[in-house]
Amino acid sequence: MPEVRIRPAVATDLPVLMAINHSCTSEYVWQMDVQREEGQAGAIFREIRLPRAVVVHYPRPVETLADEWSRRTAMLVAVLGEAQVGYLRLTDKVIPQTAWITDLVVASAARRKGIATTLILAAQAWAVQRKNRRAVMEMASKNCAAIRLAQKMGYEFCGYNDHYYLTQDIALFFGRALK
Repeated sequence: MPEVRIRPAVATDLPVLMAINHSCTSEYVWQMDVQREEGQAGAIFREIRLPRAVVVHYPRPVETLADEWSRRTAMLVAVLGEAQVGYLRLTDKVIPQTAWITDLVVASAARRKGIATTLILAAQAWAVQRKNRRAVMEMASKNCAAIRLAQKMGYEFCGYNDHYYLTQDIALFFGRALK
């Protein structure tokens, strides 16, 4: 199998990246339970198994990728052989000394081959080069594969935002210190 190469995105990548199937299937989701009492409130997330696998649609409109790609500080593309098979977007302008990783996407046929891990490692190296001390990954609460990948890579749950996406889905945030 050819080695995965990671490189910065160029404008000609966008049509190929937009054509990637951005959805996934999941048998699990993170469900939020809000508890409210006088003088306090809290939210608890728990992983639950669904009665059947569901299609998890991408929480952002894919067609806006071409308009938004330059708004992030960086966009990295995974290339396998000669084909662009995935990407992620980064910014380090949201929180001081923190790289914000969004839009981690890998083509269906290339999943479970280490490409997402390679993209995240490249994003972390990019962040360290720019003197960031922390990385935060953002993902939908329905994307259990991304949640498990973040946890496997040492990211810990560090927050959420209800109705964050246009789809009204919950965004989960996982962070870790960088070396």
